Amino acid sequence: MEIKLYDSELKVMEILWREGKLAAGDLAVILKQETGWNRNTTYTVIKKLIAKDAVERTDPGFVCTALIAKEQVQTYETKELINKMYGGSAELFFSAFLNEKNLSKADIDKLKQIVESLR
Repeated sequence: MEIKLYDSELKVMEILWREGKLAAGDLAVILKQETGWNRNTTYTVIKKLIAKDAVERTDPGFVCTALIAKEQVQTYETKELINKMYGGSAELFFSAFLNEKNLSKADIDKLKQIVESLR
């Protein structure tokens, strides 16, 4: 399942991925502390996530549960970035990424292992 999440929606999802199931009120408290959001903002974003089938609401207590894994969103966002910025070329993306990094020998060895495992 591919799903586009906006920054505000990702903030809610990050907390659910980190904490697990949470009552909407508890989410609102955490988001107030971490971002300064008020309760209405949090509830609005939760409703958008429910409409996208990214979050499930159960009662009693308006308990929110993530229905999608963080890895699904990461995969989607990575594909979108590669398509948007590199014309769909993973090779160009990877090359640009590597050229911007000061990679240690350990980093290089790990990347070699990853590439070798793809063969």
